[in-house]
Amino acid sequence: MTNDIRPTAAASAATPVATATTEKGRWQAPFSAPDMTYDEACSVAHDRGFFGKVTDPLLETVVDMLDELGRPDSAFDVVQVAGTNGKTSTCRYIASILSGEGLSCALYTSPELVEMRERMEVGGRPVPHDAFARGVSLAAEAGRRVNARRVDAGQTPYHVTEFDLLTVAACCVFAEAHVDVAVLEVGLGGRWDATTATHPRVTCVTGIGLDHTRILGDTLEAIAAEKGGVIKPGQACVLGVGTATPDTMEDVLLDRCREQSVVPTLLRPLDAADAPGEMHPGTPRLHDDLPQASYRITHRPSRVGDTLIMDVTTPRATYDGVGALKPAYQAANIACAICVAEAYLDRALDPQRLMDSLVVCPTPGRFDVLSGDPLVLVDACHNPQSVDAFLSAVRAAEPNIMARPQLLCAVLADKDVEGIVERLARCFPSVSVTQTSSPRAISSEELGRMFAACDRPPHHVFPTVSDAVSGLAGESFVACGSITLAGEVCGIMRGPSK
Repeated sequence: MTNDIRPTAAASAATPVATATTEKGRWQAPFSAPDMTYDEACSVAHDRGFFGKVTDPLLETVVDMLDELGRPDSAFDVVQVAGTNGKTSTCRYIASILSGEGLSCALYTSPELVEMRERMEVGGRPVPHDAFARGVSLAAEAGRRVNARRVDAGQTPYHVTEFDLLTVAACCVFAEAHVDVAVLEVGLGGRWDATTATHPRVTCVTGIGLDHTRILGDTLEAIAAEKGGVIKPGQACVLGVGTATPDTMEDVLLDRCREQSVVPTLLRPLDAADAPGEMHPGTPRLHDDLPQASYRITHRPSRVGDTLIMDVTTPRATYDGVGALKPAYQAANIACAICVAEAYLDRALDPQRLMDSLVVCPTPGRFDVLSGDPLVLVDACHNPQSVDAFLSAVRAAEPNIMARPQLLCAVLADKDVEGIVERLARCFPSVSVTQTSSPRAISSEELGRMFAACDRPPHHVFPTVSDAVSGLAGESFVACGSITLAGEVCGIMRGPSK
């Protein structure tokens, strides 16, 4: 095995550390906002369960709030990442790679694992409590001013959602931090998502799965249409592994690209086995008229903590021996991040800086080992596709089902609970179930009945995650099935972010 990265001629020349390609304006808030504590800011931003309908002016809400603030998002470049699975990890890799190239980089993801400020990072760390609170206060004041004007004009005031508010707040925080570029993770869909109110230089769709069907549609094609709404004229675009199949779904995204005069880069694995849980049935089509990128896993991790090694080829370079202490399912996300970072910089990456960036990049809540003895591992998989990817890593680490730790599971009721349970039930020696604090959580009793229907009645039924962690103290377990479950277990065992 080799850990070398060998770029093609396009990347072989020494590349200086990047700086911002253009001098960005220094943004200053056009009005003052009340002082808030961090706890007050979290209370103001707290989600009230409103999701809206596609007929509601969700995007206009954020556009008007940003306009009211003098467009803080114009003070930095934007990279926007949409998709069903792999968004957060891909965003983290992009931010780490761009930081390694010498850029001041911000990151906006959702949801948080432990505390709300984790959604906003600058320089690889959650923003300070006071910066978060100031951003929320500015965003709330902007919303208040916009709605006051709408009422005066006889218009219905906007319903500002948690994600609307936090997206605007993040733009304020990042502008005042004078970052060069911000990587923004789409929260839901794409067409109406709050992050789409910005003007990205590069967009990416990692993949499409059946998730949030109540809001986005109940077919892959309908969901692809919503997520493809991030693709707009004048942008570079990367279509990830999970957009390759089926043909009907891929056509939706390619049609969107053609309509917007965007030429996407298509990322595909050289071997479908290297994309566990990413692709739907079918064989990816050849598109000789479009830029292509690919990857191949050369060393698959065989235990927790083993190194993933892969080769990545892009239109600009070939990187051999790309390594990271990650499970194999992260290969697709790493390759996608490389393509996006190249598209933003409009050049190949520095090989050594790429390697260093991937080594240090954290992916909290993704195959995340919280304790080694006893083993406590959490993963935020929350739909059948991401569960399949997670289980591929579990099988590699321990092929013998009876030798694996027990499962602790909690699921949100608006997910494909049956699909998640069917996959998990047969892959662990015993099962315990619990219920997270989310109002969308399925009850532990109902979840237990669903595991029992799969001939795996739960060993324990815990009413809360805290009860579960306490009840399983001293035992090895794997917690998965919900981002909320991963976050609550992390919060109990690790505490808040520093």
